Amino acid sequence: METKLKNKSLKYFENLKGIGVKEKVQLFYEFYQYSKEQKHSNYRIASKTGSGSNIVVIDPYTNIEQSCISFVSNDYLGFTKHPKIIKAGIEALKVFGAGAGSSPLIGGQSILHNKLERKIADFFNKEDAITFTSGYAANSGTLLPFFSNEDLVILDMGVHASVLEGAILTNKKYFLHNDIISLERILYQNMGKYTNIVIIIDGIYSQDGDIAPLDKISSLAKEYNAFLIVDDAHGIGVVGEKGKGVFELYDIYDKVDLITGTFSKTFASVGGYVAGSKELITFLKYFSASNIFSAAATPQSVNTVIKAIDLMKEEPHWIKKLQENILYFKSGLKTINIDFGKSNSAIFPIMIRNEEKTKKIGRKLFELGIYANPILYPAVSRKQTRIRMSILATHDKNMLDKTLNILEDVLKENNVLKENNIL
Repeated sequence: METKLKNKSLKYFENLKGIGVKEKVQLFYEFYQYSKEQKHSNYRIASKTGSGSNIVVIDPYTNIEQSCISFVSNDYLGFTKHPKIIKAGIEALKVFGAGAGSSPLIGGQSILHNKLERKIADFFNKEDAITFTSGYAANSGTLLPFFSNEDLVILDMGVHASVLEGAILTNKKYFLHNDIISLERILYQNMGKYTNIVIIIDGIYSQDGDIAPLDKISSLAKEYNAFLIVDDAHGIGVVGEKGKGVFELYDIYDKVDLITGTFSKTFASVGGYVAGSKELITFLKYFSASNIFSAAATPQSVNTVIKAIDLMKEEPHWIKKLQENILYFKSGLKTINIDFGKSNSAIFPIMIRNEEKTKKIGRKLFELGIYANPILYPAVSRKQTRIRMSILATHDKNMLDKTLNILEDVLKENNVLKENNIL
């Protein structure tokens, strides 16, 4: 069994040919059990205390409570447990009840949904916005009604899986990650061949934490008359004095046709949004299947997002604290020669570049009270495996110092960190 399953990954089970469903799931279950025996399964670990910088979880191998400094959450400003956020959710629950009852198109839309869509549009200097019950639905549900097999979607190689699903019915080409030359070559080669050409990028990329050159990409989009969509889920609340992400960093709002994102990170709730012109958003409100055939978001989740947007203005010190923590952690990683790629955000990929070592290091960190995600193939290539860590405004310097010390020791033990290694 060990020999049969040792080098398999989740990718292996996606497209098995000539095998029945029951046999397929049985084979995967054996792989799952093998991973558990090796203590290599760091997924679906249950928290007893919710999101935060310090949480209590149940160790999946011992069933014992474990207190951890957590780096797995994207609650960047720590708003999920902010008293004002919680109060806003309770107030909405009392007035509107626990659910919306139907889809936005046929009765689920409330005055809270209208208020939130107006706030999102204003936040991004756009005319209108539409909300979804997940960030995933926002991306996939936006692309499907707009683009067909007459169009070409040009994707950065690092975009989210939801974008790939949304582009399933159209033609696709990929440009090298953040590579302007690669993008322009594809644009030039395909001029006049399609009804619409669309460029889709992230503002900050979820695995590498690096920032897209939006200024250059938006200029190319204008030059080649391409439609531009930017998902900045990981930039909002993190980048810019006001926390408006790459759009604030480059002072570019009007050159982006559609802005997409999620409420599950800085905005401390769940759901997604798309902001753009009145015409584009009105079209989505009547043709985006993931919006019109899904129940509207719960009133309490909508009201917490509204309050989170207000809090970014009312209490800007959270943005400043997060940015200070990012700089502090980055400086510490540099001091001990830890490779964190090209990150310029709250996401730090601790590069291990070896699948077995990544699994082993992930488990060891957990046992020492540091909860971080091992990222393996197929999420990244086998030579790019890493431990992914997200910094929050609620981490304090003692937590970050303890983490840096443990990281240094564990990486040295596994011959990943070398005394004289200059990265």
